[in-house]
Amino acid sequence: MTEWPVQLTHGEAVLRPMRRRDQRDWDEVRSYNRDWLHPWEATMPPGGEPGPATFGALVKLLDRQARQGQGLPWALCWNPAGGDPGRARLVGQVTVTGISRGSARFAQIGYWIDRRLAGRGLVPLGVALATDFCFRDLRLHRMEVAIRPENGNSLRVVQKLGFRYEGLRPRYLHINGDWRDHEVFALNAEEVPEGMLARWQASRTPR
Repeated sequence: MTEWPVQLTHGEAVLRPMRRRDQRDWDEVRSYNRDWLHPWEATMPPGGEPGPATFGALVKLLDRQARQGQGLPWALCWNPAGGDPGRARLVGQVTVTGISRGSARFAQIGYWIDRRLAGRGLVPLGVALATDFCFRDLRLHRMEVAIRPENGNSLRVVQKLGFRYEGLRPRYLHINGDWRDHEVFALNAEEVPEGMLARWQASRTPR
């Protein structure tokens, strides 16, 4: 079982559980970014069960899944002043799903961010923090990211972090109303013995 709640902080990025009182910020960010995010949003295939009907129900579902060790549904928050992490503003999500134990010990990671803050390095930083937690604290062996080939912004995140390209999975996930091809990137724990955060920081240090 995953110990939950879990909060991770470094620099301007804070990963923390979603809260019911986040609804106003969530609604504002999702509304502002509706057109920007819509092409990449997961959708329910025909015959699937509908998702939570309210924000409160969504938070309850995510919290239950986290406490059962099925995932790590973090809100990505921006803390520009480096002050109290509790005052950081919700600007996206970094979510670990499909946690597998036993002989596999892997999981998948996904992310999105408010386009007004894209390009600041918050998503790579958040993904690095989440990956380090999964490798170090959960003792997972493999982290995987699936991205639509057309999603250049998401592809740049895994390229910056050095995820290894593994190939194309045709019609892999139901996105924006249909089954879509995805390119798959992955890392094994032994490929980053220094940790993802250290790798990310080193890549940003002028040589």
